[in-house]
Amino acid sequence: MTPFADAIQPALPDDAAAAALAGRVWRPDRAGPAVVAIRDGNVFDISATAPTMRDLAESAHPAAALRAAAGEPLGPLAPILANTPPDRRDAARPWLLAPCDLQALKACGVTFPLSMLERVIEERARGDAAAADAIRTEVQRLVGNDLASLKPGSPAAIDLKSVLIAQGAWSQYLEVGIGPDAEIFTKAQPLSAVGTGMDAGVLPASTWNNPEPEVVLVIASSGRIVGATLGNDVNLRDIEGRSALLLSKAKDNQASTAIGPFIRFFDGAFGLDDVRRMEVALTVAGEDGFVLQGNSSMTRIARDPEDLAGQLLNANHAYPDGAMLFLGTMFAPTQDRDAPGKGFTHRSGDVVTIAAPRLGRLVNRIRPTDACERWTFGAAALMRNLARRGLL
Repeated sequence: MTPFADAIQPALPDDAAAAALAGRVWRPDRAGPAVVAIRDGNVFDISATAPTMRDLAESAHPAAALRAAAGEPLGPLAPILANTPPDRRDAARPWLLAPCDLQALKACGVTFPLSMLERVIEERARGDAAAADAIRTEVQRLVGNDLASLKPGSPAAIDLKSVLIAQGAWSQYLEVGIGPDAEIFTKAQPLSAVGTGMDAGVLPASTWNNPEPEVVLVIASSGRIVGATLGNDVNLRDIEGRSALLLSKAKDNQASTAIGPFIRFFDGAFGLDDVRRMEVALTVAGEDGFVLQGNSSMTRIARDPEDLAGQLLNANHAYPDGAMLFLGTMFAPTQDRDAPGKGFTHRSGDVVTIAAPRLGRLVNRIRPTDACERWTFGAAALMRNLARRGLL
């Protein structure tokens, strides 16, 4: 097995036996995807009950529906996971997919004070990594680097905004970081996310980029938060730093959204309070021997996950198929990789592991976007496939 193939095992949360875990698997014998339940390390196709993950998330009690669903056994998880990396896949056997399908793929920006400051630095550096160190020192002098106690939209936040404007230090990133309105953007298109064990894409034109380890909420069309998983909101610091209007170019690219390994639906053993306390760990291991480690603590988020979900889906914003919402990250790498003052940037072949004890491990290998598997199976293909299988 290759190092990447080694890294993707194991994937399950520490308390998997007590967890309501659902995923998606590509079934070559059905020429399409299947919604699956993970039970005692085995995989069961429950598509007869839930043809799409959207359907399962929309049920009154997704965890209970998942546990009650009869399933067709597909075998142990380990060989399916091992068959997932594109360069070692047997196309005649099942492999793992991202656990979401028809949901909108949305993401929050600058929800953590540390990452907010890094966005300000990117903006002032205009995408130049070499200029970032000097700007970081100046921004921290003006703004400080401990804004965790500042509630966005509060009178204290408004007062700080006035002071920063007077000092010429205001930024559009500070606006969404401490102002009343969160930044919520479209990360990618439904069905385009890659799952664990798959390649994640970085635009070849980018020379300053990084992973973003995040918790991802599963939100039903009613606005109810029904579960969570892990995500990598791959970030192109140079492109977004040149102009915030290039956000879509920086964020929505081939294989640039990684979600998984599985959705854990809320039940009596796991809920939103567990998300609020969650610690998300990151490791980047390069083929050059470089190792970067970091973490993102949900206890330091500036906006509560429920508030972010409410700003996404409400009387003014409808998502009939629900949404997957990246909550943002406090992780912003400043560790030099190639030369002093150059900071961190990905190299092709980097293996990125994002882990949380209650959600498992999402592992992806970084490749240029044009070298990743091309996304070809969209909503029309899914509907036709499900119809042929008698599932619609």
